[in-house]
Amino acid sequence: MVIRKNLEKKFALVSVYNKNKLRYLCLNLTKNNYELISTGSTGNKIRSMGFNCTDVSKITKFKEIFDGRIKTINPLIYASLLYKRDDKKHKKQFLSLKVPELSIVIVNLYPFKKYIKNKNTNKSIEMIDIGGPSLLRAAGKNFRYVTPIMDPNDYIKLINNIEKNNGETDLNFRKQMAYKVFKGVSNYDTVIAKWFYEIKS
Repeated sequence: MVIRKNLEKKFALVSVYNKNKLRYLCLNLTKNNYELISTGSTGNKIRSMGFNCTDVSKITKFKEIFDGRIKTINPLIYASLLYKRDDKKHKKQFLSLKVPELSIVIVNLYPFKKYIKNKNTNKSIEMIDIGGPSLLRAAGKNFRYVTPIMDPNDYIKLINNIEKNNGETDLNFRKQMAYKVFKGVSNYDTVIAKWFYEIKS
């Protein structure tokens, strides 16, 4: 019964460095019957604003380690993001995992470009986001079923699209957001690659 209930509910994974517009996002997602799943500081911030939020670690049964370097990198999360909803074999495998079905992934990345100006190599390295791009890429790849959001400026577009489509996003919107994700992650990686090329060992 618990497994089936997870498919009847709607879940959004929210893990953001930039917490601007977070209250607007949570208010409107919950108003449209989405349950929130999050990580570390984002989850704490969401709860401090009065919204219910489930930690990713409660789903994965794996606590954050290495000062947060490992938070969302887990097969259960990626299973939820990547399985094909209309594939019977995928559905059966997913149901056996007993985890929520993620419909929306909202992630913005560590501000690597901002930190490289400080000339502190160690701090710059810590600002190389690993989990964020991976989540966005997985959601973008599965855009037929999952909505990836990278830019806080798209929160309003997300909510408008949800309300226009009776609580769901439409395929065209998901495709547009997937385009923004892959372009944005590509630009992010280009900045990192350039930094590695230029720094002295």
